[in-house]
Amino acid sequence: MSFTLETSTQRSTTAMLLGSGELGKEVAIELMRLGVHVVACDRYYDAPAMQVAHEKAVFDMKDPQQLADHIHRIKPDFVIPEIEAIATPVLMELEEKENLHVVPTAKAAYITMNRKQIRTLAAEKLSLPTSPYFFATTLDEVKEQIKKVGFPCIMKPVMSSSGKGQSTIKGPEDIENSWNKACSEGRGGMAEVIVEGFVRFEKEITLLTISASDGIHFCRPIFHHQVNGDYHESWQGDKLPDDIQQECERIAKTVVQALGGHGLFGVELFICPGAEHPVVFSELSPRPHDTGMVTMISQDQSEFALHVRALLGLPIGDITFIAPSASAALLVEGEGSKVKYENMAEAIQAGGPHAQMRIFGKPEVHGERRMGVMLARGANVEEALDKAKLMRSTIKATVL
Repeated sequence: MSFTLETSTQRSTTAMLLGSGELGKEVAIELMRLGVHVVACDRYYDAPAMQVAHEKAVFDMKDPQQLADHIHRIKPDFVIPEIEAIATPVLMELEEKENLHVVPTAKAAYITMNRKQIRTLAAEKLSLPTSPYFFATTLDEVKEQIKKVGFPCIMKPVMSSSGKGQSTIKGPEDIENSWNKACSEGRGGMAEVIVEGFVRFEKEITLLTISASDGIHFCRPIFHHQVNGDYHESWQGDKLPDDIQQECERIAKTVVQALGGHGLFGVELFICPGAEHPVVFSELSPRPHDTGMVTMISQDQSEFALHVRALLGLPIGDITFIAPSASAALLVEGEGSKVKYENMAEAIQAGGPHAQMRIFGKPEVHGERRMGVMLARGANVEEALDKAKLMRSTIKATVL
């Protein structure tokens, strides 16, 4: 794709963000740095990206008619999904009939929002190594098929994100509770689950993979710690053995090219040295990844800058790694529409001379919500991770 920027007052190149969370906020900033007019959309007012965008729109992105109406009103040059809860069949229809430019493609957005679609693509069409799995639409089906994967295993809704609806089944007594959790917390009213056998992995990584006009690029692997499928810390700096790295890149490149389009993809992989398959495909997001927030301090081009350059058809060139770095998500618990942050100066001092933090500006908290991220560098990843965690424990967030 050849990109020509238009910045006249009559018509600027326009990007429509579908989802305006903390990742979308950083994408919006990078778009604006290149002169793109940004319209931030979400289901609620004052979402983080709306606080920096040129325009905002609040509507139900899962409603096909509302989504189509807003696309026709805004007439964007680029539609950039930032979340999975979108009526993606509308995007596919408009891409085919009206040449709507969806990033990276409408097909990629459709396939990756549904665990059944992306797992079938990876395992059955591309023959990539994955965990053993099966799909089920009833509780009885789960009970009948669970012997295929054995105990312990993991149940997830086919449609969800950030660990919602996910649980571990340790034995037969856990099946019904896991089923109820998956059905109640999954998206789209779909009573369908994927049950996965355990993968005995040594490490879990995100390999940020960029498909751009000058080819496929990879960032240094990002290692991370998750709790119930939700990211808590990530770090970048350690290298994998050459043969493992090559296999990671082969798997990532294969699935990214199958999805098509230009942009950044967060490819999640299990590293299993000594196993039949030393690298196992887990999941994929066709957009910046929450674990990749560490790149805001570890690289000369963050994952958000890379995504924007790629989707605009600009070359990526070299990606320079700066230093071992870590991120720690700031989780805030409570009920209220105002959050008070204290000890911010002390937290930055705890992270050392290169420390940074991002407070996302989400307007309210109900239960537990990710409200910021602490970023630190170190002489090695252990030091960087210790600093990021110390920053997180030093800052005080109170829901009012």
